[in-house]
Amino acid sequence: MTHAHTGLAKWHGYMMGGSDPAMLAELLAEDAVFHSPVVHTPQVGKPVVMAYLVAASHVLGNDSFRYVRELVDGDEMMLEFVTELDGISINGVDIIRFNENGKISDFKVMVRPLKAVNKVWEMMAAQLQAAKG
Repeated sequence: MTHAHTGLAKWHGYMMGGSDPAMLAELLAEDAVFHSPVVHTPQVGKPVVMAYLVAASHVLGNDSFRYVRELVDGDEMMLEFVTELDGISINGVDIIRFNENGKISDFKVMVRPLKAVNKVWEMMAAQLQAAKG
């Protein structure tokens, strides 16, 4: 099993195991980059990526969340997911790159349809604001 496959197994453990921030911290490279479906610029650095992914797990990681397809090519993974928020069906993709140590170095989220993007933006903004206190 490659470092990337070990990292992917740990990601699934994080998502299915209650989204423990300590687990996520172990998974992220210090120079990780996050690409949001609703923020134009890449978000750089472990603390910022942590904030976005923790907020995303709170917003998207409800009882209806599940991965429905997985494509793996070396250290690159594409995980298609479905979930529902406030009666809106959401279909999305996590595109994850792992570094040579099995840590997440790049994480991109894409979401469809448009009303799902708008709902994710609304709920993520509220979650990030609440996290700032």
